[in-house]
Amino acid sequence: MTSASRNVSSPELTQTQTSSYPHIRRHKPEVLAPAGNLHTLKTAVDFGADAVYAGGKEFGMRTAPKNFTLEEFAQGLEYAHARGAKLFVTCNILPNSDEVDEMNRYMAQLGEIGVDALIVSDIGVLMSARKIAPNCEIHVSTQAGVTNYQAANALAQLGASRVVLAREVDLESIRHIRAHIPSELEIEAFVHGSMCMAFSGRCLISQHTTGRDANHGDCAQSCRWKYHVVEEKRPGEFFPVEVRDGGTFLFNSQDMNLIEHVDDILDAGVTSLKIEGRAKSSYYVAAMANAYKSATTEYMRQRGFEDDEGHPLKPYSYALGEQTDSDETVRPRVELPQWLIDEPYKVTHREYCTGFYFPETKATQEIQRGGYINDWRWLGTVSGYDDERGCVELLAKNKITPGMEIEFLAPFAEPTSMVVPESGLVDEEGRAVAEINNPAHHFGIPCAQRIPKGAMIRAKAGKN
Repeated sequence: MTSASRNVSSPELTQTQTSSYPHIRRHKPEVLAPAGNLHTLKTAVDFGADAVYAGGKEFGMRTAPKNFTLEEFAQGLEYAHARGAKLFVTCNILPNSDEVDEMNRYMAQLGEIGVDALIVSDIGVLMSARKIAPNCEIHVSTQAGVTNYQAANALAQLGASRVVLAREVDLESIRHIRAHIPSELEIEAFVHGSMCMAFSGRCLISQHTTGRDANHGDCAQSCRWKYHVVEEKRPGEFFPVEVRDGGTFLFNSQDMNLIEHVDDILDAGVTSLKIEGRAKSSYYVAAMANAYKSATTEYMRQRGFEDDEGHPLKPYSYALGEQTDSDETVRPRVELPQWLIDEPYKVTHREYCTGFYFPETKATQEIQRGGYINDWRWLGTVSGYDDERGCVELLAKNKITPGMEIEFLAPFAEPTSMVVPESGLVDEEGRAVAEINNPAHHFGIPCAQRIPKGAMIRAKAGKN
């Protein structure tokens, strides 16, 4: 385990410091988390997301997740609003003409449900959404490729309240955009997760290789595949494209990780920090929502917008975003605790980079491997606490054995660790078991510290 996680060698845990990160729902600055289903939406909200974005069964840019029915959107909206969070719905495909009428009906239904915003990329969809769902905010997707203030201002005049910048925009460009757009026009930017080899996600490789249209949310991720070269007069002879004899992953982009640069992004004038991953697990969403929420809280404290209890000290504004390198005042870096810096490495990921925010360290492709890095395993989710037996109840996901060192990740708290005791493990009937090795079933682990319901349980892969 890393030194960042507090550790005890007995079933007793040290106190979870939830008071260090008060639960404050903000909309400026905002942490925006993904959700591929209703359960993940609730998890994102529970772990601190100020807003959640999700897609329906149609017209979104992700078909792999289960996605939401209209009824589930209504349930998710109720859950989010009851906890001060918002729900945005993706309507960001590039529609064909035969899809226009049905898409308009769909957006009208979402407007009747009362979702907070529609995310669109097509200008015709934008104009239609403004008329048929007038109470919904309109957010312009990254697929629209907004890279300058002129485009942002034009979209605002057409009714957009927010622009999601192209992922290729650097920090200096964001500062320039913020300085030349109305203060009420919000800027959203990706800070974490998978990236695409095509500009702003507009790609034809999947459709060319498999017939699956990436611009209708059905990307086969052909860019992640391994490629060789075949010489025209030597059919059947495959030549690796450099790197190593096994071939190379020619278009396989790195993942983005900006946890240590939240201050740079917010100082530049970004309103919303967007986490990619509508096809990711609820554990991934929980861990990353919690991490970026906690990092944003540190930013608000250290920049003097809030006190240690989360009470406002001065209004949050974008004035900082107008500062340039020529200014006399140099802002100190926001210091994050080590456990926060470690969090992105405890979820499934590819090699990390900082995207295109810093020209000197631009994103590139990961040519050595095409799969994910899985250094940590999600073992289960806390479902309750049995006071009589003094044990944590959990819904198992993966194997847990005596002597294994595990971590509990609860919202707004530094993770706590413990060693699974040699005895005392029980199944849902209270019968003793030698180990937990039955996914989707309930078990109990002796634990003197009450761990909150919904906390995630994890362990370093291959470590007992």
